Amino acid sequence: MNRSLLILVGALALGAAIFACSFFTARHTTVLCCAQPADDLNWLRLEFHLSDADMARIREMHEGYLPKCAEMCAKIATVKRELDSLVGPGTNLTAEAQSKLNEIASLRAQCQSNMLQHFIAVSQAMPPAQGERYLAEMKKLALGDHGQMEQSMSGDSGHEHQH
Repeated sequence: MNRSLLILVGALALGAAIFACSFFTARHTTVLCCAQPADDLNWLRLEFHLSDADMARIREMHEGYLPKCAEMCAKIATVKRELDSLVGPGTNLTAEAQSKLNEIASLRAQCQSNMLQHFIAVSQAMPPAQGERYLAEMKKLALGDHGQMEQSMSGDSGHEHQH
């Protein structure tokens, strides 16, 4: 009987220790997360191990680029809505609709160019090894599909067909 009681007390003590450890770890993590302000560039600091000086330069570049990016995405969204109204239920692609398609393609190419220029500038503000790795990842973003990004940056929440 003493052995069973000892095993039971030991199991309860072990369970209590695991619970206490989990509780204090979760509490510590929550305090750390809440103490840090929401920062959309914090991932960059963590991923690329950037100094405060690096982050200050990059943050300035980022804040200068965001309004231009949002403006470009809004232009694309506007032309897409114009195209949607031109195509409507029709069965033919009009010259005006084709012109809007060409305008969207031109705006997207300009957007990609702007993004690449921004990413190159940011990569140059980083230490060389981190800048190379950052630029390699950002090229994938800049040269990939933009439908979702355009929609989120323009504030347009309408249904979009992704290509």
